[in-house]
Amino acid sequence: MSQKNSDHHRLKFVAGADAFGCALKDTLVSHLRSLNIPVEDLGTDNHYSIGAKIGQIVSSGNNSGTEIRGLLACGTGVGVSIFANKFPGVYAATCLTPADAVNARSINNANVIAFSGISATPNAAVETLDNFLNTPFKSPCPASNSEPWPENIQSFLDKSLTEMPKIGSTNPNPNFSNSCVLCDLASGREFTPVEIMPGGSMKIVRESPTAAVVRFSGGSVEPAHHHSYGHDVVVMKGRKIVWNMSKNERCELGVGDYLYTPGGDVHRVKYLEDTEFFIRWDGGWDIMLDEDLATALTDLDQE
Repeated sequence: MSQKNSDHHRLKFVAGADAFGCALKDTLVSHLRSLNIPVEDLGTDNHYSIGAKIGQIVSSGNNSGTEIRGLLACGTGVGVSIFANKFPGVYAATCLTPADAVNARSINNANVIAFSGISATPNAAVETLDNFLNTPFKSPCPASNSEPWPENIQSFLDKSLTEMPKIGSTNPNPNFSNSCVLCDLASGREFTPVEIMPGGSMKIVRESPTAAVVRFSGGSVEPAHHHSYGHDVVVMKGRKIVWNMSKNERCELGVGDYLYTPGGDVHRVKYLEDTEFFIRWDGGWDIMLDEDLATALTDLDQE
């Protein structure tokens, strides 16, 4: 039975659904409003994007003195809850039965409830929502056999309120890096200056076919040159311009950009800022200069 009293006077819902859950969402929004609970209804949106919208609002909206909870519905109730849970401080639970809602509030302090628009009937969904409204955190629930939680579980649940928001914010494994694999190749390695190319240094990570991580300081220029073998380049940091003089092509590369230069193609490079890139030749590494640095600088000044 719904409580129509002042217990919910500091509570507000924000609701939304996809096309599979919109009819059920409308029923539940009407029920909340019949209890004099304010509801911001975002309507219907494409697939899981509504879950992200609700999650963002709940995540940022609980600093006003009014508790913000979310109500979502999609075909299964799972997709929208996954997207809502991407936001800090959001604890979205898919509840298919009234008991699920009691458990979610008691154990997880859930603040977003997600429904299946395909399997839930309106009456069962209303009962589930009422349980979500009226069940306090840590209260007896089906998971506790409707008995108060033991002291050790109560302590665990209390700590979870402060520990859950920290999950993912720190790296529990010091041997694991959040950076890309290519960046890890450069981490902690000693780079050797490339004497033929002032401003450049290189760390070879594999021989024949040669692969390396290369660094150039901003403003450096590689005079026109070529290699016996073609090479792949992926920029990890910074920006550079590559002129393929054999093909009369110009290409500006930034972080994440890729370029392949065939063997024998003469090319010149200018680094617009400190730059680091991964390079892999089709064979062994060599380099043949086709101009000196002074000629390259003079030509670039005239562009």
